[in-house]
Amino acid sequence: MNPPTQLPAHRRTRRRVLALAALTGALTLAAGAATATAAPSWTETGTSSVNSLTGSQGLATRADGSLVTRGLASIPLALRIAGWSHVGDPDVAGGYTFDAYQGGDGATKKMFAATSPDGKRTTYEHALDAGELLNNSFAAVAPDGQWLVAGEWGAMRRLQVFPTPVLNPSAPAPGTNLPQAGQITLDKGVENIQGCDFTDATHLLCSYDNAVKEVIEVALDRPLDGKPVTGRVSTVFAVPQHSVCSGTFEAEGIDYDTARGTLRVAIVPPAPCLVTTTLVSYKKS
Repeated sequence: MNPPTQLPAHRRTRRRVLALAALTGALTLAAGAATATAAPSWTETGTSSVNSLTGSQGLATRADGSLVTRGLASIPLALRIAGWSHVGDPDVAGGYTFDAYQGGDGATKKMFAATSPDGKRTTYEHALDAGELLNNSFAAVAPDGQWLVAGEWGAMRRLQVFPTPVLNPSAPAPGTNLPQAGQITLDKGVENIQGCDFTDATHLLCSYDNAVKEVIEVALDRPLDGKPVTGRVSTVFAVPQHSVCSGTFEAEGIDYDTARGTLRVAIVPPAPCLVTTTLVSYKKS
């Protein structure tokens, strides 16, 4: 065999320099991309407790930092008489409190209630679309106040989007059907989402009542605008399960207090300890 042809020394040196430069550039780009896309981590900062009758379903933060909580006993008598037997995880936006209500088996509508700062409640019903479940697990209002995200139950590949009653000029008047806008299509299936809240215009954190009891993130490909968007699902952390009672816990509502940077997740312990719901608090780290 003929010996391999040797390049001149100056050409060999130049090739090595180019290769090193390419490798350095690739590593720099990779590091930059990792930094840009890395999700924030969350550090647990404490726990508190609320009465499950008025706090097991969800929570939200008012502008003054006080909490709104919801449970079975939070349903006003007039709404209960009208057939609304379940209230989900609420949200607060523009001074209004938004609640997600559902009826019993066989219901053909779901309902959102908007309560003004002075306590006046206005209801907005949505007739179920083809294939839509009656479940109405939560209400989460986008940071611009224009769009309300809601969720069903069981195995899902979507989140629902509605024009926010009161705050979005395109929302219909009370007494007329509240239509769906473009949905959020998820890149992977989820199951038993109990609540979601926005951390910014393109990210939601959701409480996930799976076997592990996790918080997941949904990263949108753009801010909500009433048209279909895609959401990438990733796991953020598992919610701690501590109780003197043994059995199955239930992850419930979630709230992110943007002004104070506090995340809270509700988790209900097994019976008989389920009379008290634990709120676990977190800060970004």
